[in-house]
Amino acid sequence: MGQKVHPVGLRLGIIKDWQSKWYADKDYAKLLHEDIRIRQAIRSKYPGGGVSGIEIARQASEIAVTIHTARPGIVIGRGGQQVDELRHRLESLVGKKVQVNIQEIRQPALDALLVAAEVADQLARRAPYRRTIKRSLFRTMDAGAKGVKICCSGRLGGAEIARTVVQRQGRVPLHTLRADIDYGFTEAKTLMGLIGVKVWVYKGDILPEPKELEIAAKAKPGAAEGEAAEGPAPEQPTEVEKDVTAEPSQTPKGS
Repeated sequence: MGQKVHPVGLRLGIIKDWQSKWYADKDYAKLLHEDIRIRQAIRSKYPGGGVSGIEIARQASEIAVTIHTARPGIVIGRGGQQVDELRHRLESLVGKKVQVNIQEIRQPALDALLVAAEVADQLARRAPYRRTIKRSLFRTMDAGAKGVKICCSGRLGGAEIARTVVQRQGRVPLHTLRADIDYGFTEAKTLMGLIGVKVWVYKGDILPEPKELEIAAKAKPGAAEGEAAEGPAPEQPTEVEKDVTAEPSQTPKGS
């Protein structure tokens, strides 16, 4: 029986960071449910806003919410009206002051959740699933990914029996901790039932430099400047030159 591990949870603290940044000695369950309500409220308000990630950071009396979206214009609204409405809604929901920040996703084709949402939207519109998956694969690879895998499960094509279809391109090393793999899951609501869509996007390896190399790299420019100021060191004489330049031995008196 296969044991599945979440690709992001496996890499937390290594190359991935937490989406909720706060600590609580007590009332942990209460704060956790507040985070869940905040995320549900944001996703329900912007179903077509291309919202990928929501980061929540708690301070003493304020909550900072960062929304990663591929369509910041839809989230911000005209003159920031949508953001103001969202902030008032979240403040009434949690009873605290909320600060909302918007961060744009430059390459939506490299975001696994946005790719999964696009595939699910096409499946909900009764598009051929094989063509839809293949098109998403090529688009993600053209954007610069080193590998991508898409898995769809359910009554594909209106079949009576559910099945799973997996297509991949490139390499997706799930067991390599330094591999930067983005994972996304969503569901397509069709007339024949729900179809689950999972996407893995491999963007390359993240190799942190050791502290010794960083210290050496910082000290190197200063050393190079010192050498340039002092000038090149004089060349040491060779063995032959030493013999020639040595003082002549004293000749005997009788010669």
